[in-house]
Amino acid sequence: MSVSRRTVLATAAGAATAGALPAPAAAMEPTAPAPDLRTLRTAADYAAGKLAAVSPGVTAFPVGTRFEKWVYSQNGDWVGGFWPGTLWMAWLYSGDDAFRTRALASARKLAPRQDDTGTHDLGFLFYPSWVTAWRLTGDDAWRAGALRAADSLVRRYNPRGRFIRAWGGLNDPANAGRVIIDTMMNLDLLAFASEQTGDGRYLDIAVEHARTARRVFPRPDGSTPHVYDFDPADGTPLGPNTVQGYSPTSCWSRGQAWGIYGFTTMYRRTGDTDFLATARALADYAVGALTPDHVPVWDFRAPQQPHDVKDASAGAIMACGLLDLAAATGRQRYREVALRMLTALARTCLTTESDRADAVVARCTRNRPAEDGVEISLPYADYYLLEGILRVLRPADVDRAIDLSTV
Repeated sequence: MSVSRRTVLATAAGAATAGALPAPAAAMEPTAPAPDLRTLRTAADYAAGKLAAVSPGVTAFPVGTRFEKWVYSQNGDWVGGFWPGTLWMAWLYSGDDAFRTRALASARKLAPRQDDTGTHDLGFLFYPSWVTAWRLTGDDAWRAGALRAADSLVRRYNPRGRFIRAWGGLNDPANAGRVIIDTMMNLDLLAFASEQTGDGRYLDIAVEHARTARRVFPRPDGSTPHVYDFDPADGTPLGPNTVQGYSPTSCWSRGQAWGIYGFTTMYRRTGDTDFLATARALADYAVGALTPDHVPVWDFRAPQQPHDVKDASAGAIMACGLLDLAAATGRQRYREVALRMLTALARTCLTTESDRADAVVARCTRNRPAEDGVEISLPYADYYLLEGILRVLRPADVDRAIDLSTV
Protein backbone atom coordinates (compact mmCIF):
# COMPACT_ATOMS: atom_id res chain seq x y z
CA MET A 1 0.00 0.00 0.00
CA SER A 2 1.04 3.62 -0.34
CA VAL A 3 0.02 6.64 1.70
CA SER A 4 0.75 10.32 1.18
CA ARG A 5 3.75 11.77 3.03
CA ARG A 6 5.20 15.20 3.52
CA THR A 7 8.32 16.19 1.71
CA VAL A 8 11.42 16.35 3.86
CA LEU A 9 11.49 19.83 5.40
CA ALA A 10 12.93 19.15 8.82
CA THR A 11 16.55 18.80 7.72
CA ALA A 12 16.80 22.38 6.56
CA ALA A 13 14.85 23.62 9.55
CA GLY A 14 17.02 21.65 11.98
CA ALA A 15 20.25 22.89 10.43
CA ALA A 16 19.02 26.47 10.34
CA THR A 17 18.13 26.48 14.02
CA ALA A 18 20.93 24.29 15.36
CA GLY A 19 22.10 25.66 18.69
CA ALA A 20 20.00 28.81 18.40
CA LEU A 21 18.49 30.26 21.53
CA PRO A 22 14.70 30.48 21.80
CA ALA A 23 12.98 33.65 20.66
CA PRO A 24 11.39 35.85 23.35
CA ALA A 25 8.05 34.56 24.58
CA ALA A 26 6.23 37.81 23.89
CA ALA A 27 6.84 37.44 20.16
CA MET A 28 5.03 34.10 19.99
CA GLU A 29 2.19 34.14 22.49
CA PRO A 30 -1.25 33.57 20.99
CA THR A 31 -4.37 35.10 22.45
CA ALA A 32 -5.29 33.56 25.81
CA PRO A 33 -6.78 34.94 29.02
CA ALA A 34 -4.17 36.96 30.90
CA PRO A 35 -4.69 35.12 34.21
CA ASP A 36 -4.08 31.81 32.46
CA LEU A 37 -0.89 33.10 30.85
CA ARG A 38 0.38 34.38 34.19
CA THR A 39 -0.40 31.03 35.84
CA LEU A 40 1.35 29.09 33.10
CA ARG A 41 4.41 31.35 33.17
CA THR A 42 4.63 30.96 36.92
CA ALA A 43 4.41 27.17 36.57
CA ALA A 44 7.07 27.15 33.85
CA ASP A 45 9.33 29.34 36.00
CA TYR A 46 8.86 26.91 38.88
CA ALA A 47 9.64 23.93 36.63
CA ALA A 48 12.79 25.55 35.26
CA GLY A 49 13.96 26.40 38.77
CA LYS A 50 13.23 22.91 40.05
CA LEU A 51 15.05 21.30 37.13
CA ALA A 52 18.03 23.63 37.53
CA ALA A 53 18.32 22.55 41.16
CA VAL A 54 17.72 18.81 40.68
CA SER A 55 19.20 17.96 37.26
CA PRO A 56 22.92 18.29 38.19
CA GLY A 57 22.50 15.31 40.52
CA VAL A 58 20.55 13.11 38.07
CA THR A 59 22.81 10.44 36.58
CA ALA A 60 20.24 7.91 35.32
CA PHE A 61 16.58 7.99 34.18
CA PRO A 62 13.80 8.94 36.61
CA VAL A 63 10.89 6.47 36.53
CA GLY A 64 8.80 7.73 39.46
CA THR A 65 9.16 9.00 43.01
CA ARG A 66 9.32 7.36 46.41
CA PHE A 67 8.95 9.70 49.35
CA GLU A 68 9.15 12.55 46.79
CA LYS A 69 12.61 11.55 45.53
CA TRP A 70 13.26 10.16 42.06
CA VAL A 71 13.75 6.42 41.70
CA TYR A 72 16.01 5.63 38.75
CA SER A 73 16.44 3.14 35.92
CA GLN A 74 19.86 2.71 34.38
CA ASN A 75 18.59 1.73 30.93
CA GLY A 76 15.53 4.00 30.89
CA ASP A 77 12.81 1.35 31.18
CA TRP A 78 10.04 2.66 28.88
CA VAL A 79 10.26 6.27 30.13
CA GLY A 80 13.90 7.12 29.43
CA GLY A 81 13.15 9.62 26.68
CA PHE A 82 11.16 11.89 28.95
CA TRP A 83 14.04 13.11 31.12
CA PRO A 84 16.13 14.49 28.22
CA GLY A 85 12.86 15.66 26.66
CA THR A 86 11.99 17.62 29.79
CA LEU A 87 15.44 19.20 29.80
CA TRP A 88 14.93 20.22 26.16
CA MET A 89 11.61 21.86 27.07
CA ALA A 90 13.32 23.68 29.94
CA TRP A 91 16.03 24.89 27.56
CA LEU A 92 13.48 26.18 25.06
CA TYR A 93 11.70 28.05 27.84
CA SER A 94 14.71 29.45 29.69
CA GLY A 95 17.57 29.58 27.19
CA ASP A 96 19.86 28.12 29.87
CA ASP A 97 22.49 26.10 28.00
CA ALA A 98 23.05 23.88 31.03
CA PHE A 99 19.74 22.22 30.19
CA ARG A 100 20.87 21.65 26.61
CA THR A 101 24.14 20.07 27.76
CA ARG A 102 22.38 17.77 30.21
CA ALA A 103 19.71 16.81 27.66
CA LEU A 104 22.37 15.66 25.23
CA ALA A 105 24.33 13.78 27.89
CA SER A 106 21.18 12.00 29.08
CA ALA A 107 20.05 11.08 25.57
CA ARG A 108 23.42 9.50 24.78
CA LYS A 109 22.82 6.96 27.53
CA LEU A 110 19.87 5.60 25.55
CA ALA A 111 22.11 4.54 22.65
CA PRO A 112 22.01 0.80 23.50
CA ARG A 113 18.22 0.83 23.26
CA GLN A 114 18.30 1.52 19.51
CA ASP A 115 18.49 -2.22 18.94
CA ASP A 116 15.88 -3.18 21.53
CA THR A 117 13.27 -5.26 19.74
CA GLY A 118 11.61 -6.30 23.00
CA THR A 119 9.36 -3.27 23.42
CA HIS A 120 6.94 -1.09 21.47
CA ASP A 121 8.04 1.97 23.46
CA LEU A 122 10.84 3.04 21.14
CA GLY A 123 8.86 6.14 20.19
CA PHE A 124 8.63 7.19 23.83
CA LEU A 125 12.35 6.47 24.21
CA PHE A 126 13.71 8.14 21.07
CA TYR A 127 11.32 10.86 19.90
CA PRO A 128 11.58 13.34 22.80
CA SER A 129 15.29 12.59 23.18
CA TRP A 130 17.03 11.74 19.89
CA VAL A 131 14.62 13.16 17.31
CA THR A 132 14.35 16.36 19.30
CA ALA A 133 18.14 16.48 19.71
CA TRP A 134 18.55 16.23 15.95
CA ARG A 135 15.91 18.86 15.27
CA LEU A 136 17.50 21.31 17.73
CA THR A 137 21.19 20.67 16.98
CA GLY A 138 21.35 19.47 13.38
CA ASP A 139 23.81 16.72 14.42
CA ASP A 140 23.06 13.81 12.10
CA ALA A 141 24.16 11.20 14.66
CA TRP A 142 20.88 11.76 16.52
CA ARG A 143 18.87 11.27 13.34
CA ALA A 144 20.75 8.05 12.51
CA GLY A 145 20.10 6.63 15.98
CA ALA A 146 16.39 7.43 15.80
CA LEU A 147 16.16 5.70 12.42
CA ARG A 148 17.87 2.62 13.85
CA ALA A 149 15.30 2.58 16.65
CA ALA A 150 12.52 2.77 14.03
CA ASP A 151 14.05 -0.30 12.34
CA SER A 152 13.79 -2.14 15.65
CA LEU A 153 10.17 -1.05 16.13
CA VAL A 154 8.95 -2.28 12.72
CA ARG A 155 10.17 -5.78 13.56
CA ARG A 156 7.33 -5.97 16.10
CA TYR A 157 4.67 -5.63 13.39
CA ASN A 158 2.33 -8.59 12.93
CA PRO A 159 1.12 -8.49 9.30
CA ARG A 160 -1.62 -11.07 9.90
CA GLY A 161 -3.38 -8.90 12.48
CA ARG A 162 -1.95 -5.62 11.16
CA PHE A 163 -0.75 -4.46 14.57
CA ILE A 164 2.43 -3.75 16.50
CA ARG A 165 2.59 -6.01 19.53
CA ALA A 166 3.05 -4.15 22.79
CA TRP A 167 5.00 -6.41 25.11
CA GLY A 168 7.35 -9.37 25.09
CA GLY A 169 10.33 -10.45 23.02
CA LEU A 170 9.89 -11.31 19.36
CA ASN A 171 10.13 -15.03 20.07
CA ASP A 172 8.14 -14.97 23.30
CA PRO A 173 4.61 -16.35 22.81
CA ALA A 174 3.34 -14.54 25.91
CA ASN A 175 1.51 -11.34 24.95
CA ALA A 176 2.22 -11.99 21.26
CA GLY A 177 -1.27 -10.80 20.30
CA ARG A 178 -1.58 -8.00 22.84
CA VAL A 179 -2.16 -4.46 21.58
CA ILE A 180 -2.45 -1.43 23.85
CA ILE A 181 -3.77 2.08 23.23
CA ASP A 182 -0.40 3.54 24.33
CA THR A 183 1.24 2.37 21.09
CA MET A 184 -0.51 5.17 19.22
CA MET A 185 2.12 7.48 20.71
CA ASN A 186 5.00 5.40 19.34
CA LEU A 187 3.89 5.60 15.72
CA ASP A 188 5.34 9.05 15.10
CA LEU A 189 8.84 7.58 15.20
CA LEU A 190 7.84 5.54 12.14
CA ALA A 191 6.39 8.59 10.40
CA PHE A 192 9.69 10.36 11.08
CA ALA A 193 11.61 7.46 9.56
CA SER A 194 9.58 7.50 6.35
CA GLU A 195 9.93 11.26 6.07
CA GLN A 196 13.68 11.12 6.51
CA THR A 197 14.47 8.07 4.35
CA GLY A 198 11.79 8.28 1.69
CA ASP A 199 10.92 4.66 2.49
CA GLY A 200 7.15 4.41 2.85
CA ARG A 201 7.33 1.07 4.64
CA TYR A 202 7.65 2.70 8.07
CA LEU A 203 4.62 4.94 7.67
CA ASP A 204 2.65 2.15 6.03
CA ILE A 205 3.10 0.04 9.16
CA ALA A 206 2.14 2.97 11.38
CA VAL A 207 -1.00 3.57 9.33
CA GLU A 208 -2.01 -0.10 9.37
CA HIS A 209 -1.59 -0.25 13.15
CA ALA A 210 -3.58 2.97 13.58
CA ARG A 211 -6.37 1.63 11.37
CA THR A 212 -6.50 -1.55 13.44
CA ALA A 213 -6.58 0.51 16.65
CA ARG A 214 -9.32 2.73 15.22
CA ARG A 215 -11.36 -0.36 14.42
CA VAL A 216 -11.10 -2.13 17.79
CA PHE A 217 -10.48 0.42 20.56
CA PRO A 218 -13.16 3.14 20.41
CA ARG A 219 -16.55 2.20 21.82
CA PRO A 220 -19.70 3.89 20.46
CA ASP A 221 -19.48 6.56 23.19
CA GLY A 222 -15.82 7.34 22.43
CA SER A 223 -14.34 5.61 25.47
CA THR A 224 -11.55 3.03 25.09
CA PRO A 225 -10.15 -0.01 26.90
CA HIS A 226 -6.47 -0.21 27.70
CA VAL A 227 -5.82 -3.51 25.89
CA TYR A 228 -7.17 -5.39 22.89
CA ASP A 229 -6.12 -9.00 22.29
CA PHE A 230 -5.71 -10.85 18.99
CA ASP A 231 -4.80 -14.37 18.05
CA PRO A 232 -1.22 -13.77 16.90
CA ALA A 233 -1.27 -16.76 14.57
CA ASP A 234 -4.02 -15.53 12.26
CA GLY A 235 -4.90 -12.04 13.53
CA THR A 236 -8.40 -12.95 14.71
CA PRO A 237 -9.72 -10.34 17.18
CA LEU A 238 -10.32 -11.82 20.63
CA GLY A 239 -11.63 -8.82 22.55
CA PRO A 240 -10.83 -5.99 24.99
CA ASN A 241 -8.86 -6.37 28.17
CA THR A 242 -6.90 -4.22 30.60
CA VAL A 243 -3.78 -4.09 32.71
CA GLN A 244 -3.78 -0.56 34.07
CA GLY A 245 -7.48 0.22 33.87
CA TYR A 246 -10.16 -0.86 36.33
CA SER A 247 -11.65 -3.47 33.99
CA PRO A 248 -11.92 -4.39 30.29
CA THR A 249 -15.10 -2.28 30.14
CA SER A 250 -13.66 0.76 31.94
CA CYS A 251 -11.74 3.74 30.55
CA TRP A 252 -8.24 4.30 31.90
CA SER A 253 -7.75 8.05 31.65
CA ARG A 254 -4.09 8.04 30.66
CA GLY A 255 -4.83 5.54 27.89
CA GLN A 256 -7.63 7.79 26.67
CA ALA A 257 -5.15 10.67 26.63
CA TRP A 258 -2.62 8.64 24.63
CA GLY A 259 -5.37 7.90 22.12
CA ILE A 260 -6.42 11.54 21.70
CA TYR A 261 -2.87 12.69 21.15
CA GLY A 262 -1.82 9.69 19.04
CA PHE A 263 -4.75 9.73 16.62
CA THR A 264 -4.38 13.48 16.15
CA THR A 265 -0.70 13.01 15.34
CA MET A 266 -1.51 10.31 12.80
CA TYR A 267 -3.99 12.67 11.16
CA ARG A 268 -1.29 15.34 10.97
CA ARG A 269 1.17 12.90 9.40
CA THR A 270 -1.22 11.41 6.83
CA GLY A 271 -4.19 13.74 6.34
CA ASP A 272 -6.51 10.76 6.92
CA THR A 273 -9.72 12.29 8.27
CA ASP A 274 -10.78 8.97 9.83
CA PHE A 275 -7.95 9.42 12.32
CA LEU A 276 -9.11 12.95 13.06
CA ALA A 277 -12.69 11.78 13.60
CA THR A 278 -11.42 9.12 16.01
CA ALA A 279 -9.38 11.69 17.94
CA ARG A 280 -12.47 13.88 18.23
CA ALA A 281 -14.64 11.03 19.47
CA LEU A 282 -12.10 10.15 22.16
CA ALA A 283 -11.69 13.80 23.11
CA ASP A 284 -15.42 14.42 23.36
CA TYR A 285 -15.82 11.48 25.71
CA ALA A 286 -12.89 12.58 27.89
CA VAL A 287 -14.01 16.19 28.07
CA GLY A 288 -17.47 15.05 29.10
CA ALA A 289 -15.99 12.81 31.80
CA LEU A 290 -13.86 15.51 33.43
CA THR A 291 -14.75 16.60 36.93
CA PRO A 292 -15.16 20.34 37.65
CA ASP A 293 -11.56 20.56 38.92
CA HIS A 294 -10.31 19.53 35.43
CA VAL A 295 -7.81 16.98 36.82
CA PRO A 296 -8.70 13.50 35.50
CA VAL A 297 -9.41 10.62 37.83
CA TRP A 298 -7.21 7.61 37.07
CA ASP A 299 -10.08 5.75 35.36
CA PHE A 300 -13.19 7.49 34.07
CA ARG A 301 -15.33 4.42 34.78
CA ALA A 302 -13.89 3.20 38.08
CA PRO A 303 -16.62 2.62 40.69
CA GLN A 304 -15.48 5.44 42.99
CA GLN A 305 -15.16 8.08 40.31
CA PRO A 306 -15.52 11.02 40.32
CA HIS A 307 -14.25 10.82 43.93
CA ASP A 308 -11.23 8.63 43.19
CA VAL A 309 -7.48 9.19 43.05
CA LYS A 310 -6.27 11.52 40.34
CA ASP A 311 -3.72 11.14 37.61
CA ALA A 312 -2.16 14.50 36.80
CA SER A 313 -0.02 12.83 34.13
CA ALA A 314 -3.21 11.96 32.22
CA GLY A 315 -4.23 15.61 32.48
CA ALA A 316 -0.94 16.89 31.08
CA ILE A 317 -0.98 14.44 28.17
CA MET A 318 -4.64 15.14 27.44
CA ALA A 319 -4.08 18.90 27.46
CA CYS A 320 -1.34 18.53 24.84
CA GLY A 321 -3.58 16.32 22.73
CA LEU A 322 -6.49 18.75 22.98
CA LEU A 323 -4.29 21.69 21.97
CA ASP A 324 -3.11 19.65 18.99
CA LEU A 325 -6.69 18.72 18.14
CA ALA A 326 -7.83 22.33 18.40
CA ALA A 327 -5.16 23.34 15.90
CA ALA A 328 -6.10 20.48 13.57
CA THR A 329 -9.86 21.14 13.67
CA GLY A 330 -10.04 24.88 14.36
CA ARG A 331 -12.45 24.13 17.23
CA GLN A 332 -11.76 26.57 20.03
CA ARG A 333 -13.60 24.43 22.58
CA TYR A 334 -10.76 21.91 22.70
CA ARG A 335 -8.25 24.68 23.32
CA GLU A 336 -10.37 26.19 26.07
CA VAL A 337 -10.60 22.87 27.90
CA ALA A 338 -6.86 22.31 27.47
CA LEU A 339 -6.14 25.72 29.00
CA ARG A 340 -8.41 24.94 31.95
CA MET A 341 -6.61 21.63 32.43
CA LEU A 342 -3.15 23.18 32.30
CA THR A 343 -4.07 25.97 34.70
CA ALA A 344 -5.70 23.43 37.05
CA LEU A 345 -2.52 21.35 37.03
CA ALA A 346 -0.43 24.47 37.61
CA ARG A 347 -2.58 25.57 40.54
CA THR A 348 -3.33 22.26 42.27
CA CYS A 349 -0.83 19.60 41.19
CA LEU A 350 2.66 21.08 41.50
CA THR A 351 5.14 20.21 44.22
CA THR A 352 5.43 23.83 45.35
CA GLU A 353 4.55 23.02 48.97
CA SER A 354 7.42 20.57 49.40
CA ASP A 355 11.06 21.47 49.96
CA ARG A 356 12.25 17.89 49.31
CA ALA A 357 10.40 17.04 46.09
CA ASP A 358 12.54 16.23 43.06
CA ALA A 359 9.72 16.41 40.52
CA VAL A 360 7.57 19.27 39.26
CA VAL A 361 4.16 17.57 39.11
CA ALA A 362 2.51 15.63 41.95
CA ARG A 363 -0.81 13.72 42.21
CA CYS A 364 0.04 11.12 39.57
CA THR A 365 -1.03 7.47 39.45
CA ARG A 366 1.11 4.91 37.65
CA ASN A 367 -0.77 1.62 38.02
CA ARG A 368 -3.77 1.72 40.36
CA PRO A 369 -4.85 -1.94 40.05
CA ALA A 370 -1.37 -3.07 41.09
CA GLU A 371 -1.22 -0.42 43.84
CA ASP A 372 2.00 0.67 42.16
CA GLY A 373 2.66 4.38 42.31
CA VAL A 374 -0.49 6.01 43.66
CA GLU A 375 -0.15 9.73 44.46
CA ILE A 376 3.44 9.99 43.25
CA SER A 377 5.31 11.98 40.60
CA LEU A 378 6.06 10.60 37.14
CA PRO A 379 8.60 11.85 34.56
CA TYR A 380 6.10 12.03 31.73
CA ALA A 381 3.87 14.32 33.79
CA ASP A 382 6.71 16.85 34.02
CA TYR A 383 7.48 16.47 30.31
CA TYR A 384 3.94 16.91 29.03
CA LEU A 385 3.15 19.74 31.43
CA LEU A 386 6.08 21.70 30.01
CA GLU A 387 5.19 20.72 26.45
CA GLY A 388 1.61 21.89 27.04
CA ILE A 389 2.70 25.19 28.55
CA LEU A 390 5.09 25.81 25.67
CA ARG A 391 2.35 24.96 23.18
CA VAL A 392 0.52 27.96 24.63
CA LEU A 393 3.42 30.33 25.33
CA ARG A 394 5.95 29.30 22.65
CA PRO A 395 4.23 27.29 19.89
CA ALA A 396 7.00 28.00 17.37
CA ASP A 397 9.60 26.58 19.74
CA VAL A 398 7.60 23.39 20.32
CA ASP A 399 7.34 23.06 16.55
CA ARG A 400 11.13 23.25 16.33
CA ALA A 401 11.41 20.44 18.87
CA ILE A 402 8.72 17.94 17.90
CA ASP A 403 7.23 19.03 14.52
CA LEU A 404 3.65 20.24 14.70
CA SER A 405 3.18 20.44 10.93
CA THR A 406 0.33 18.82 9.00
CA VAL A 407 0.37 17.33 5.50
